[in-house]
Amino acid sequence: MKTILLIEDDRALRENTAELLELSNYNVLTAPNGKVGIATAKENSPDVIICDIMMPEVDGYGVLKELSANELTKNIPFIFLSAITEHKSVRKGMDLGADDYLTKPFEEEDLISAIESRLAKAKLLQQISTKKKEASRNSEEIGNLHQLKNYFDDNGEIIKVTEGDAIYEEGARSTSVYLILKGVVKCHTMDQDGKELITSLYHADNFLGFTSLMNDVVYPESATALEYVELASVPKEQLHQIVAENHIIPLELMSLLSDNISDIKHQLLQMAYSSVRKKTAQTLLQFAQIMNKDASECIKISRADLASVAGIATESLIRTLSSFKKEGLIEIEGRNIRVKELMALKYIT
Repeated sequence: MKTILLIEDDRALRENTAELLELSNYNVLTAPNGKVGIATAKENSPDVIICDIMMPEVDGYGVLKELSANELTKNIPFIFLSAITEHKSVRKGMDLGADDYLTKPFEEEDLISAIESRLAKAKLLQQISTKKKEASRNSEEIGNLHQLKNYFDDNGEIIKVTEGDAIYEEGARSTSVYLILKGVVKCHTMDQDGKELITSLYHADNFLGFTSLMNDVVYPESATALEYVELASVPKEQLHQIVAENHIIPLELMSLLSDNISDIKHQLLQMAYSSVRKKTAQTLLQFAQIMNKDASECIKISRADLASVAGIATESLIRTLSSFKKEGLIEIEGRNIRVKELMALKYIT
């Protein structure tokens, strides 16, 4: 039950208003003047204060000024209830920090509505303040990339994506960053001829969508699940605050992005200058590593995806896979490929 402090020097009005509030399921404290009202507020910390203006001892303006200067009472919603209707008086009360101003005589509905709206606003502000404190406390505990990943795991929105479904599309507005918890994701784009080009592969414990910390950018490529995928998503605004408050994390992120760029350059060089056999062998090994498969496990991947990463035509890849099968380097069962001679594939030129 919420507590209302009613400060009113008119006894009859004070008792009638108190009864009205009690019937509306509020606990009511009363004070006959401003001096008593200040003491009662400091002692009891009510949820809302309703105060007359023209009173002996200390008037309503003095009550508001005194309570606004006190750390324990400065955030209590304050409503003036006065017979003074002049605009100048109303403006003075609001300028001093009052939350509302009702004039006598008042309607019961207006008073209850004013109280309910002030209580709702106070609750909302309290929730916002609590969330900010929690976010600040959490961000202070994040000192490196490993702890940032733990933050994603503990606080991120969990998203589940089935094989073949998009996580985000090229050209869409980038508002979140993801941590892959399970599965493998391909990032891809289209060349001028409409042919898909896989630009990178990501697996569990990799960040995804780190194009920029700004919200006014779009994704330069699409991201699609190669198998069942689980991700933890954190809004960029939240991540921006964490990065701003922890100076080590930006350096580690720069190192991570630099490594990603080096990997992409290596892949582009391989696509440009390696033989078809080497491209195919290296791509098989890359998928095996990304998908965390050992020599006894099958790689379940489409020929089109393999060809896209290798940078060769699908027909050329299929012919090369057939050649590898005949040489005993791999086994093929439908879409499944099992590497039999790991070292032999590594040294194909």
